[in-house]
This record gives sequence, structure tokens and C-alpha cells, in this order.
Amino acid sequence: MARKIKVLVIDDSLIFRETVAKGIANDPGIEVVGTAADVFIARDKILDLEPDVLTLDVEMPRMNGIEFLKRLMPQYPLPVVMVSAVSDHVFDALNAGAVDFVTKPDTNGQRSPDSFINELIIKIKIASMAKVAHLKKEYVGGQLAGGGGIRSKDTIIAIGASTGGTEAIYEVIQALPRDMPGIVIVQHMPPVFTAMYAQRLNNSCRMEVKEAQSGDMIVPGRVLIAPGGDYHMRVNRKGNSYIVECIKGEKVNGHCPSVDVLFNSVAEKVGKNAVGVILTGMGYDGAKGLLNMKKAGAITIGQDEQSCVVYGMPKVAYDIGAVDKQATLKNIPQVLYSIISGKGS
Repeated sequence: MARKIKVLVIDDSLIFRETVAKGIANDPGIEVVGTAADVFIARDKILDLEPDVLTLDVEMPRMNGIEFLKRLMPQYPLPVVMVSAVSDHVFDALNAGAVDFVTKPDTNGQRSPDSFINELIIKIKIASMAKVAHLKKEYVGGQLAGGGGIRSKDTIIAIGASTGGTEAIYEVIQALPRDMPGIVIVQHMPPVFTAMYAQRLNNSCRMEVKEAQSGDMIVPGRVLIAPGGDYHMRVNRKGNSYIVECIKGEKVNGHCPSVDVLFNSVAEKVGKNAVGVILTGMGYDGAKGLLNMKKAGAITIGQDEQSCVVYGMPKVAYDIGAVDKQATLKNIPQVLYSIISGKGS
């Protein structure tokens, strides 16, 4: 039998702490080795118990979870799943090194305790396989200058990502010049958070970034992020232009929105004028769609194993022959720019 994943649960609420500990311990693959009411108790227990994964509340007394992460990760990198209310603070936590996050059950009953525990178990298992030894700072690249020579009128860049993707997408988008072709993105993320994430990117990148709505035009200088929840995002033609359609649908490959749905639509509607990029993430969503893009004449890029938090989606895509070029996260913006400016193919 495989060794159980040792988890330390950190939360200032006794009731919630015990609920989480009891809930995840019901899974045969998880062993809760301890709990902690604050990060100072947690620090000592990490050294004593050597957990594989931490669950960490964002809001806590004495020192919040984000500040703790900033201090912990450089000294003792561990996979961390944040447990949070609906707040854009989760992106600060991901920026500080957390692998993923789960939102707490809400008081209006839209999210049940059981669904919360089930999602947390899944993300703990994914986090246990994540690489956290490298810090984001290693991969921060410079900004590309842009300017003449970019063939952006009919070109579309499609990007798909999952676990570790929020930071990976930021690294790519922040490096790109304002005059890049339109970009469409599926990042696996719950509802509400995609709008927060788009706003954060918009505030820190040179391209315009927004959560997509049906009918939004894909134009140079704009990034459209698929809304989280019950909608898939597809690319379609409208006259001589491209638009996105956000259509309600069932999960595909376990996800809604699905990267495959986006990539397949780009293969069908954009063909050889597209560039596909598959980034860090667990599972296989996007691999077949990227292969279809390649078969339609698009150039495809996959993030390499070394720079992925989880080398799942890019690995499957690479293994089935969907990836033309494999690159580190740091180098992907330059690879993209070279393709778009006609200096690479």
C-alpha cells in the first residue's frame, strides 16, 4: 500500500479545525498528524511531525496565513492548501507559494460541508505531488519591448492551466507587450474568483485583462479569462472578427470551464492562425484539444517539467505529440513573442 499523506491542519477555530481534521481523515489515503490553532504552534509541529501537506487558514490571530507562508516557504518549503472565505487574499497566498485554495462552506447553504471536504481531499492529494522547492522569484522574467513586426490581426493565443496556473499565467502575461494578439485563457478556478483574478492581472499587466462575457471580441492587446462555474468558453467567428461564447454545460474532463473545449473551438475556428499554450496542472484537460490545434496548423507550446508546479497536463500533451515546442516558464513569453513577430516558427 502507498504511504498515507501526512497532513497538518492549521485554523484558529476549534470547531472548524476539528471538522476539517475529522473529515479529511476519513479518506484512506490521508493521515492527520496534528492540528494547530495558530502559526506559532504550527511552526513547532511542522518540525516535530514533518507533514507532507499543510491546510492553512488565511485569517488568523497573531500572524495571518499569508505572512506565515512568506516566512515558511524560503526556509521550509511545503505544499500548502489555503482554506479561505471568498476573498482575493487567496491570490496573495498563491503568490507567496501556496499550491491551491479551497473556499469555506458558506452560511447560505450554496456550498455544503461535504462538498468542501471532498474538494479539500482532492486538492491535498494534488498538492502532495506538487513541486514547491523553487520559489516564484526564480522564474520572474523581464518585460518584452513590443513594437513593429507583430502579426496580430488574425492571430489568437489560447492558454490553458490548472494547479499552479494563476502564477504561471501571471508570469507569461506580465512579460508581454501591449500590442500582442488577443489571448483567451481557461484557468481552472471557482466562480467569483476568475473576476478577481482578471482584475488583479489587469492592474499589473500592460494588456487589458477581463473576465470574459459572451460576445466579447478578441482583439490585440486584450486578454479574456473564462468565467469559473458552469460555463465553457469557446471561440467563434462573427463576420471578419473573433468573439468568445460562454455557454452553460456539463463538466468535461472533470472541469467547467474546460481547456479542451476552448482549444477544440480554436482548432476549428482559427486553425493555423492560432498559438496554443498548455501550462502547469494536474490531469489531462487540454491535451487532446492542443493536439487538435496542432493538426489544424497551429503552433503549440508546453511548459517543461522543471518549471511546472504539477507536470500533469503538459506531460500528457507532450506524450501524445501535441507540443511543438517545450519551454521553461521564464522562456515562454519570449517563445511566444518570437512566433508572433515572425522570428520563430
